[in-house]
Amino acid sequence: MDDINLHYRFLNWRRRIREIRDVRAVRYRDRIKRMLRDGDCLRYHGNSDEVGCFVAARPFSKRNRYFEVTIIDTGVRGMIAVGLVPHNYKLDHQPGWLPNSVAFHADDGKLYNGNTVGQQFGPKCCRGDRIGCGISLDSDDGQLVVFFTKNGKEVGSVEIPGSPEALFPAVGMHSLGEEVLLDLNAEWGTDEEEGQMIVDTHEEDWARLHGVKVTGTLLEYIGKGKGIEDVGLAQAVRPLNTRFHYYELEITDAGEKCYIALGLARRDYPKNRHPGWSRGSIAYHADDGKLFQGSGVGDAFGPRCFEGDIMGCGIMFPRDYSLDAGDDPEDVDLDMGPKPRQVQNELYANYQDEDEEDEGEEIDTTKVTGHSPPLWLDRCSSPGTERWSVDGKLPCRSAASSPPLE
Repeated sequence: MDDINLHYRFLNWRRRIREIRDVRAVRYRDRIKRMLRDGDCLRYHGNSDEVGCFVAARPFSKRNRYFEVTIIDTGVRGMIAVGLVPHNYKLDHQPGWLPNSVAFHADDGKLYNGNTVGQQFGPKCCRGDRIGCGISLDSDDGQLVVFFTKNGKEVGSVEIPGSPEALFPAVGMHSLGEEVLLDLNAEWGTDEEEGQMIVDTHEEDWARLHGVKVTGTLLEYIGKGKGIEDVGLAQAVRPLNTRFHYYELEITDAGEKCYIALGLARRDYPKNRHPGWSRGSIAYHADDGKLFQGSGVGDAFGPRCFEGDIMGCGIMFPRDYSLDAGDDPEDVDLDMGPKPRQVQNELYANYQDEDEEDEGEEIDTTKVTGHSPPLWLDRCSSPGTERWSVDGKLPCRSAASSPPLE
């Protein structure tokens, strides 16, 4: 009798072992839909009307907390997403669209955090770019800091609730021809002495930061916003030149009244003044569409700008323009130079009354060629955040919520 009971116990034990193995096999198995995997290569295999999604077999952990995806081909639309999702995530949705998931999308540079509506987050990505996603060791209080990178440099970060063990690396695709190379064992640079993660905040690209917070390519006003002196400033290290003569920004949050301005100013421009208000500066203001040239009184110049608009500023150098290699652009005399023409905007002229005459103040082109481009974000009671992009150089900006001085 004892032998029979022992036999049944053995059979039950062996069956239980098989069940545990089956559960573990399912748990640690990649989930993939409308994609083909060949080694570390993922290819979209759908009709472009349906989303394809890949979810890795194992979640993040303290030892494995970063992965990368290299774009081999953007296909028709380049709708590639990289992020983190729960293991039971629905594979017919892009990462970041459903709750408890977050992802950076390459086609529009937006961050999707549990919502089908994204927020402007970073630059768009194309063929050859390397997108990374990881979690910071500084995460606590039930919140995880998830960061994203492009080509080895941090784009930005976001806090989400949860634990690393509940988040799995995921890749989404949504158009024909898309193909990526997956690296689940990628490493993010660490400091061996301190054991802390190294992130690129881009702060070294700015000569002055006053009342402005830098997060990757995002600048956010963090001043008090209570008076005309509460202007935030971000001024670039390098001035515009004949090679990099243009920069632009995109307004991702207009704040309360969109008191945003961008332009050019001398290096020692007052940190509590909007560009265009004081001598040695010129700027286009988003809230009223006016151009300010060293004066608190602006001239009608262009349309007002709002959230989602892209503003740019540049210099059209003469063909024969040259700056001696030994000259410091900051040494240019702001009071010298040929007498300027009246400022006018031909693109916006059609919107003005034909009887109106442009009485804008004069501007000496010598004043702006050798000076750092300032980008100013007006202060507001609900601070805004913008993303900027520059052709190889960085602009500067600030913030304040008062109208220009009369």
